[in-house]
Amino acid sequence: MFLPGTPGPGRMPRFVTRIPSTAMHLHLIFDVTEQDFSDKVLLASREYPVLVDFWADWCPPCRALTPVLEKVARGLHGAVRLAKVEADENMHLAGHYKLRGFPTVILFLNGEEAGRFSGARSEQQVRAFIAEHVPATPTQEAGS
Repeated sequence: MFLPGTPGPGRMPRFVTRIPSTAMHLHLIFDVTEQDFSDKVLLASREYPVLVDFWADWCPPCRALTPVLEKVARGLHGAVRLAKVEADENMHLAGHYKLRGFPTVILFLNGEEAGRFSGARSEQQVRAFIAEHVPATPTQEAGS
């Protein structure tokens, strides 16, 4: 986009560059730590819902839930983002949110917790959970 009054004879055009919002992330699925949780989850959830998966490597239900959450997040095409927090490396976050077991998934909207569940869930259960808290979110992938 050119600024008004340019270009003139012998002048180079000036362009207006649009800078994306600092809370906007390029990825639908991303890792989060205690250091960036505020920006990547709380601040970002003011622009779009963020589902946070608190998981641990030693936890079999966590390993079962991860591919389900990733499939749902990809299927919603950016309507909901998925943040992954390794609980053992981010114990202060786990304590702050009073997690009692793993996996625990918390949905953030407008900087606040909107809902949570613990334990492995099916794809349909995860979609229903999201739809319950974010009614405008499509519950089915396109073409499924």
